[in-house]
Amino acid sequence: MRDFQSESLSLDPLHGYIPFTSPTGISDGDGPRDEVSEQQIIDHPWLQRLRQIHQLQTAWWVFPTAEHTRFQHALGAMHLASRATDALFESLREVCPETPSRGYVESLLRLAGLLHDVGHGPFGHFFDAHFLADYGLNHEIVGSHIICRELGEMIRRVRRNPNGRLEDNETLDPAQIAFLITRPKDDADDDHPRWLRFLRSLFSGLYTVDNMDFVLRDAYMSGYGTKAFDLQRLLHYSMFTTKGLTIHERGLSALVRFISVRADLFRAIYFHRTVRAIDLTLQELFAASKPHLFPGNPLEHLEQYRQLTEWSLLADVGRWHKSDDDALRALGERWQRFLAREVAWKMACERTIFFAPGEPERSSVFSNEKVFEQAVRDHLPPALKDLPLRVDTARHVHRPGAHTPAAGQNFLYEPTTGRIRSLDDRELFRRIAISFRTCRVYARDNRHGKELTAAMDQLTGAGGVDDTTNM
Repeated sequence: MRDFQSESLSLDPLHGYIPFTSPTGISDGDGPRDEVSEQQIIDHPWLQRLRQIHQLQTAWWVFPTAEHTRFQHALGAMHLASRATDALFESLREVCPETPSRGYVESLLRLAGLLHDVGHGPFGHFFDAHFLADYGLNHEIVGSHIICRELGEMIRRVRRNPNGRLEDNETLDPAQIAFLITRPKDDADDDHPRWLRFLRSLFSGLYTVDNMDFVLRDAYMSGYGTKAFDLQRLLHYSMFTTKGLTIHERGLSALVRFISVRADLFRAIYFHRTVRAIDLTLQELFAASKPHLFPGNPLEHLEQYRQLTEWSLLADVGRWHKSDDDALRALGERWQRFLAREVAWKMACERTIFFAPGEPERSSVFSNEKVFEQAVRDHLPPALKDLPLRVDTARHVHRPGAHTPAAGQNFLYEPTTGRIRSLDDRELFRRIAISFRTCRVYARDNRHGKELTAAMDQLTGAGGVDDTTNM
């Protein structure tokens, strides 16, 4: 009989009821008194702070219903980790006999899904680029530190998940969770067990417990769509083979659909022209504000970092305009205009450029914003050479290039021959671009849109370019 006393449910609009273990049964003699339930980790302040960080960075200022947070997404990723375990554990054990018990693997994946965003700061990836990078960090490095140093003892005491439990001789390793949530950068990971390296593809491959949840969640919450892709088919036709995470040929169309929808979300939501204009305005404001927002390297100020969220940041800057300090008051007045959605930049023109396999994206004028901006100015009439403008080259990777560290994590099973093939062997997949860049020019107003568009046209030429302009 299922132990309902040690399980709780969270109702989610996408996944229905999400089960997680609770401490009720544990304290009643159903396990060691020092055992930690999933609920205790969910309720920990490091997880609860994610309620105060939006999932969509600044896009919630443009899409009014997209108010969901990293916390809701973390629960969804944890739930999808169980669904992935159900679909994949048997094949993983078959190709990697040294794999720990199913209870261990499922708990490991569930906690990795739950904790994969624990290192995020205000405005998510924006904070990575404009604050954490100053210290050589990103949210994965900070998150790994939190997992091992702040939550490690609790993680080691987790003994069960809603579908099973660890063997008596097994103890969860926080370092393995940190490994799973960190994207590969080189071949230095070969000293990790093969089964663990295979599982990493569920966090940094083409389709992961992270991006499968956020594509569904962001599409639903923004109004893009209620069923963005076929999650059930994608998981049903997935397996581990001797190569790694592999999709059966019958599931290839579902994978291509997922990749396509994810790219559409980047174009329509994450890279929306006004969202990016807000980011440009925030970028300038944030650069001047950083010294007043946080004392230094987050790894050296973890307690203060735990208190730093969008709620705390916006509350702080919202008071600056009343400061007795002249510099801080001036910054506060700029923040007041920003909070009133007075965005400094207006889009003048845009082009979307797709890069197919073998095309030299890195040598493109659009791969470097400074080079791109100077090229635009070089093509403007002499009277406009010093026109105030900003450029934006938002980049989305449809799939990893063949020579990147993230490549080689996903494969195709060909049933007619029984062979494990590269996904590129199928025309359906091969025709997907490696990446695209949405290249935009922003100005203070629209008075010189015609000249800026002409400069963009001279840079891009006529071939292979989307001719979207400001409408």
